[in-house]
Amino acid sequence: MSAPALEARGLAKRFGALQATDNVSFSIQAGARQALIGPNGAGKTTLINLLTGVVEPSEGQVLLQDRNVTTLSSSQRVRLGLSRTFQINQLFPHMTPAESLGLAISERNGSGADFWRVAGTRPAIIAEIENLLTRFGLEGEMDHPTRKLPYGK
Repeated sequence: MSAPALEARGLAKRFGALQATDNVSFSIQAGARQALIGPNGAGKTTLINLLTGVVEPSEGQVLLQDRNVTTLSSSQRVRLGLSRTFQINQLFPHMTPAESLGLAISERNGSGADFWRVAGTRPAIIAEIENLLTRFGLEGEMDHPTRKLPYGK
């Protein structure tokens, strides 16, 4: 069996006397889908912030494909493929899904400021855009402005 895509080992976070997370450990294999549920104040956001590098753990480690990323910044983790989404999305209403994916992929690769030119000249980026559009079932809407798509898409 291959190394987990994402792993937490003994993650803990204290804010003064408040213990927000305590000894959280888990591993997720590539392609797995997981849910994080709990009542308000249970530490869900703190855990996500620990995993993505927004806050540093008081104890424990975060591993991404068997690489210890605990001390890396959020932006460094994004470049390695670890990012987060928010419950309220902020889309580019005049961009298409293909353009939005091109921007995200180019940004991850460090060329986001020049993504229009870069995405169009790199076959690997185009292939990844096509793969993601297919994976998310957006091939038929790939050229429609986001503002015209149903919210669920």
